[in-house]
Amino acid sequence: MPNKSVTMKTLRTIIRLYYYGTAVKAIANMVRASRNTIKKYVRIWNTLGLSYEEFCSKSDEELAHLFSVNSVTAPANPRMEALEEKLPGYCKKLGKRGVTTLTLHQDYLRSHPDGYSISQFRGHLRRHRQLSKAVMRIEHRAGDKMYVDYAGDKLHLTLPDGTKQPVEVFVAILGCSQLTYVEAAESQRKEDFIRSCENALHFYGGAPLALVTDNLKSAVTKASRYQAVLNEDFAAFGEHYGIALCPARGYKPKDKALVENAVKLTYRHIYTRLEGQKFSDLHSLNLALRSALEIYNNKQFSSKDYSRRDHFEDVERDMLRPLNPIRFEFRTHLVVTVNRYHHVRLKEDIHFYSVPHVHIGKQVKLSYNNDSVAVYLDHELVAFHKRDRTPHGYTTEPEHQPAKHRYVIEWTPENFLAQARAIDPDVEYYVSKILESRGHPEQAYKCCAGIMALARKVGNERIVSACRFATSLDAYGYRTLEDILNRRLDQLEVQGDDEDDIPEHDNIRGKEYYK
Repeated sequence: MPNKSVTMKTLRTIIRLYYYGTAVKAIANMVRASRNTIKKYVRIWNTLGLSYEEFCSKSDEELAHLFSVNSVTAPANPRMEALEEKLPGYCKKLGKRGVTTLTLHQDYLRSHPDGYSISQFRGHLRRHRQLSKAVMRIEHRAGDKMYVDYAGDKLHLTLPDGTKQPVEVFVAILGCSQLTYVEAAESQRKEDFIRSCENALHFYGGAPLALVTDNLKSAVTKASRYQAVLNEDFAAFGEHYGIALCPARGYKPKDKALVENAVKLTYRHIYTRLEGQKFSDLHSLNLALRSALEIYNNKQFSSKDYSRRDHFEDVERDMLRPLNPIRFEFRTHLVVTVNRYHHVRLKEDIHFYSVPHVHIGKQVKLSYNNDSVAVYLDHELVAFHKRDRTPHGYTTEPEHQPAKHRYVIEWTPENFLAQARAIDPDVEYYVSKILESRGHPEQAYKCCAGIMALARKVGNERIVSACRFATSLDAYGYRTLEDILNRRLDQLEVQGDDEDDIPEHDNIRGKEYYK
């Protein structure tokens, strides 16, 4: 079975990190992909001959075409994964009296009859015990990573009736300088989480290369040990600020040990400064948190002659990349089907928006916020509308309609009169008489459309003569003009009714006789 291609957001992250000099192995760890996958996309990038600016300007559709290579990931080994899950427990049992590797292997085979042999079992167990004793010291590069998490112990707001409302406490820390950011938020929902991450970036005044987070639902749709599926809005946030998003492995707190420790220090140095104080809203609570936070960040390390703030200003600030000057715009996404009227329905407002008619029946992605509605098909923007909250209303762009639909919509009295005026004032007069003679203007639309069709067929000169002839007969209609043209009566001279044309004669009494 072929491997799935990486998403376009992951591809952009891979090329961005490679462009800024990150090693292939480090990129693979950040995006949770194999090194072979990273090498393939880097090799394609090197052969394309694009500048980084040209790469960034490409749409997702263009990148999908340019980098049309399936990722290569090592196939999962269910037998090994099952054993690895049990190895920590087996290591603990080995410390008990009377427990041997033989008894542990027998217990293992009872639940996994097709498992490893005794020699392989002992080898994996020995290797796990050796690795579990290893301690790794991580060197955090300046401007490399920001770690984020929520504190387990919540703070509280005091409501007017005296009840206490719990609020979440968001904690962020930079890996190199350990400059810490703390903020109270209403919840851990996607909107609040993304906004807290954004506030942390603005607190630091720049963006690191990567952001390491927990596997909370606001960030990760589907957790994975190797490549987690990111929440679409969180992924868009990372793309907006040019940050690689790296969720930690599930149940592996050491992946983000720095922020875990920062949470403990927050309890010790910030929570204690708020004891005995009451806050009625988030704004006042965050002001108090910011004041306590500044004291904490400016406090000198116990074993060093500088503070977190000093280290940040001296080493890390200049290594952070500039922030996008535009704040991240939170958008909601829906997958909908284009109906047979070439419209899609925004369920929240019960409003319909047009899509080019060639996409009828296709599934498209609806992306909207408070101001606009965008429609995407395979990463391509196919429609964009200003948001309208009128229930059961329709927002339609004329160019989205089939030609025959647009033609009918253009049937208005003003449009027909304008077309007739462009031919001749006599034709405009004739069309106006037709519009006036019907009980409702729409009754005359087909007649007027037919007259315009006759003009295109016989030419302006003949249609003008035909309208003048029909006007002299006081006969207004499509059939009248068609009959005149077929019988070529338009080529006859129209006789005037002026009394000066009446010949003089003795038998003609004249109007004076009747006075």
